[in-house]
Amino acid sequence: MLPPSSTPPPTPAFAPTPDPLTPARDITHAHFEAGDQVVVVKGVAGKELWGDAMRVVAPCWHTPTDEDGWRLRDATGGAQTYITANPRYLVHLSRRCPDCLIYLRAMEDHLLPRHAGVDALVDCGWYTTTALGQLVHIADARSGR
Repeated sequence: MLPPSSTPPPTPAFAPTPDPLTPARDITHAHFEAGDQVVVVKGVAGKELWGDAMRVVAPCWHTPTDEDGWRLRDATGGAQTYITANPRYLVHLSRRCPDCLIYLRAMEDHLLPRHAGVDALVDCGWYTTTALGQLVHIADARSGR
């Protein structure tokens, strides 16, 4: 996986790709703690997974899923520095926990063969940010929210 950088990645190619793993992922709110460095896997860059690196700030309510979530801070700033997310979207960067490693391996097995030979940064199109600053997976999006 690419390490977090201080410069934003180039504009990615958009390649809608089904995501059968994240919606079914069973990660509890307690799996993450304030201060953890995490990544939200968004696609592929060359032969590695690519995503947005963030730091867990505080517990919050994730309105789109009606579940406990986490408020995240994007260390690179940008138009929206703080967002909220469901724990199942997050993967530890700051420690190598078994649950996150298993998930990353499954994502690699699912995504890398589909995008083999593509040198561009590929955004699989799984996430959007709502007007309320909520990071939402397409499988969790509900109308009116």
